[in-house]
Amino acid sequence: MADSDMPKADGDGKQIKEETTPEIEIKVTEDPEDKVQEAEKLKEKANEFFKNEDYNQAITFYTQAIELNPDVATYYCNRSFAYLRTECFGYALNDAGRALQLDRSYIKAYYRRASANMSLGKFKLALRDLETVVKVRPNNKDARAKFNECQKIVRMMAFQKAISVEDSKSVAEQIDLAAMSIDDDYAGPTFQNGTVTEEFVKELMATFKDQKSLHRKYAYQIILECKKLFMSQPALVDITVPAGEKFTICGDIHGQYYDLLNIFDLNGPPSEKNPYLFNGDFVDRGSFSVECILLLFSYKLLYPNHFFMARGNHESFTMNQMYGFEGEVKSKYTAQMAELFTEVFNWLPLCHCINNKILVMHGGLFKDDTTTLDEIRQLQRNRQPPESGAMCELLWSDPQTVCGRSESKRGVGTMFGPDITKAFLQRNKLDYIVRSHEVKQEGYEVAHDGKCITVFSAPNYCDTMGNKGAFINIRGDDLTPKFTSFSAVPHPNVKPMAYASSLFNMFG
Repeated sequence: MADSDMPKADGDGKQIKEETTPEIEIKVTEDPEDKVQEAEKLKEKANEFFKNEDYNQAITFYTQAIELNPDVATYYCNRSFAYLRTECFGYALNDAGRALQLDRSYIKAYYRRASANMSLGKFKLALRDLETVVKVRPNNKDARAKFNECQKIVRMMAFQKAISVEDSKSVAEQIDLAAMSIDDDYAGPTFQNGTVTEEFVKELMATFKDQKSLHRKYAYQIILECKKLFMSQPALVDITVPAGEKFTICGDIHGQYYDLLNIFDLNGPPSEKNPYLFNGDFVDRGSFSVECILLLFSYKLLYPNHFFMARGNHESFTMNQMYGFEGEVKSKYTAQMAELFTEVFNWLPLCHCINNKILVMHGGLFKDDTTTLDEIRQLQRNRQPPESGAMCELLWSDPQTVCGRSESKRGVGTMFGPDITKAFLQRNKLDYIVRSHEVKQEGYEVAHDGKCITVFSAPNYCDTMGNKGAFINIRGDDLTPKFTSFSAVPHPNVKPMAYASSLFNMFG
């Protein structure tokens, strides 16, 4: 069946809020011909939701169509596209594969599978599918353009790998700060006594708010100093919050600089009396990622024992290459600086434990039932996130409502149920876990009988989601979480994903 009425969309991975599935009048019948017709009605309904960027509802109705008529490749291919929009790359891969089982000549299914593999950084697999499309349609200019662009990335990665083998010297070791001069007409923030001060950070915040730049010498120095600091920390950082004192946990920021400033307006700026933990995904998608990361790094240097940062799945080379951060750094500074950020991200702590009772990580729990905090402390983290194992799961896993584990909707990590959370907490003598990684309508969600909390701090994610952001306050003598939700604030007219990979935006 044709899917010519399938809505076209740009490739920015937009998501939309969860809503209650509306009632539609579909007659239930056992007649095979009637089922075919009803399935088509459901597909049409799903297409309308897709056009309106309500991808979760689209998935619901594509699924119902599949249940009525499971042998139509179009239904799986369309649902694969909706899964791509909600970042369920694992499900998207499965649906594209199922569509191809039903119809090996279905070109759109090859596109969907290529896009899902690219989103997971599996460029060679994506190239294989695009090569198939080019062979089938050698005169298709669009297919050829996608193939050529993906081939460039694969060749570039091979070249970079060869260079890294030949030259063991890190990017940080190649930077000569002394050779960088400050222009006479530079009027931005400057270090005092060669270091970050409270006055510098205040001026930096205002400079970035006015869309002005920090001199590259100071930017490089901040990044280099942060690398030294993170290298000195373990994979799991223990935090002590004294009795009566407040501590704040924030989730994903995703380059939304003006919403980051709003957090500090609402909750007070970081200080030794107002400590913070930012739980990963500082960059990508939002187009002010450079401003976010340099401000957060500056606070880390200013308050090293009262400002904490954990690695998210987007603090990685592949994600930064696809979702905008690499392109943004190259545009605002240099390609060398982008490589330096990759080195620093490799040293970010993977999780934090507060008062020996709250474990905070970006993604979630593990496939291995025996994992302990001591084992996490011993993880070797100076690398890109692997595709399996404890480090991968800390960055990528998600909770589910049913007990047990299941295949990850993202294609990486695992889904874990309330029984998994309970057993992990009992084994490690913890009260609850806090994680981020998922958009929530109010900016947070309490699940697993109160033992698994999600916090997400990027309101109106990608300028389309309509969600609120949130942060969590706890006190040292009362670890009960207190939630503050907040709405998005205006930002300059720069769209999300403005610096994303050109190939990412080619899939529509």
